[in-house]
Amino acid sequence: MADNSVNAPTAGSWLQRRFQLRARQSSVRTECLAGVTGFLAAAYLLVVIPGLLAVGGMDKGAATTGTILVFVVGTLLMAFYGNLPFIVGPGIGGSVLVGVTLAGSEGVSWQIGLGIACWSGILFFALTRLGLREVVTRSVPQSIKLGLTASIGLFVAMLGFRNAGLVLANARSNALMLGDFTAPGALIALCGLFLAIALQARRIPGAILWAILFATLVGIPFGVTRLPDSPIAMPHSLAPVLGQVDMIGALNIVFLPYLFVFFASEFFSTMGTTLAVGGEAGLLDEHGNMPHINRPFMVDSIAAALGPWVGIPAATALIESSAAAEAGGKTGLTALAAAMMFLLMLLFTPIALMIPKEATAPALILIGLNMFSGLRKVDLASFTDGLPVLMMVMITLIANSFGTGIAGGLLFYIVIKAIAGKWREVPFGLYLLAIPLVYYFATLVRH
Repeated sequence: MADNSVNAPTAGSWLQRRFQLRARQSSVRTECLAGVTGFLAAAYLLVVIPGLLAVGGMDKGAATTGTILVFVVGTLLMAFYGNLPFIVGPGIGGSVLVGVTLAGSEGVSWQIGLGIACWSGILFFALTRLGLREVVTRSVPQSIKLGLTASIGLFVAMLGFRNAGLVLANARSNALMLGDFTAPGALIALCGLFLAIALQARRIPGAILWAILFATLVGIPFGVTRLPDSPIAMPHSLAPVLGQVDMIGALNIVFLPYLFVFFASEFFSTMGTTLAVGGEAGLLDEHGNMPHINRPFMVDSIAAALGPWVGIPAATALIESSAAAEAGGKTGLTALAAAMMFLLMLLFTPIALMIPKEATAPALILIGLNMFSGLRKVDLASFTDGLPVLMMVMITLIANSFGTGIAGGLLFYIVIKAIAGKWREVPFGLYLLAIPLVYYFATLVRH
């Protein structure tokens, strides 16, 4: 009988060599499964991002096509240059700033908003090329790095609870409140959550992926999952947004605070995501640093600079990548698989839009709660090390931004060490960083 296994390793061996699967103790199957899981966890952004930008007057169909293209190009760059399991796409914060805050409330055109986003990306690129982003990241205290995972985990879990309708904002008390657990969306999310827990407890591969698919199917009879008229649709034209970036108008000194808020929030969000997801994938060293961290920084800075030219601001490594890492993704093959899924969405957009946010909510909740385990590594008995970490977690919850939470944690670390008489323990670079951090919070309060 002929041995058909002789030719079988050919494709696999190329993938193993290209993405160093053996060195990172992974497999083609695991990486592809993780990529699909990450795609499903981030697919809701194909609806959310264009909707936010449309508030400011941008063409929603064109923004949807632009969103997909940013996902594909950015994630492919991460796959082949960074060799990391990160999904690169537009962040919600930047889209809110351009579509809702600037164009929607402040009367600033979305073209100028894209110009501000582009200048922020160019600044990212320059700092990355100079190696300054890596210097800042390496100067972050070990306790803050250890607490990053918990802080981002809180943000991810809260995002999941809100998407599920299990947590709402009370307009009268200006506080969070429990949602209606008997609502169809909440019930579907709970079904998916319980299934994911049951499968993970039994160590069944692809537990989160199966939970998302199950919740999507259960949502059909409840009317939460809306079946498309046709699974195939031609992508909308990019013409209404292509190249509509007002670089000159964005240079007005009046927009400097917006540029800084844009830059600082994205800077710390990217740093936090890279370290937190890298930790989940087991890619950090004993000091909590990621080897060759300039590579993912370079990818997100390129994506952030180019995204506005197709109408999409603030491309970055997304925290939804934690779903891929949780599913076992450790290499760029995970990113490649996710990019191919997003590429298919140019023709199968109705299928991606069919997945309700309630179906992906269980993945975010479970992943976020699991990330709290990072707190056990922090020496909470040490007042000057533990308190800044707890403040970072609290600020993340209050500000609803893990970028702001990280910035606040760093600022509190500097202040607490200084007033406790341990100012020598603070690297000199952090004292310099305190100046823009104070300015960041000042501009954040005003805007």
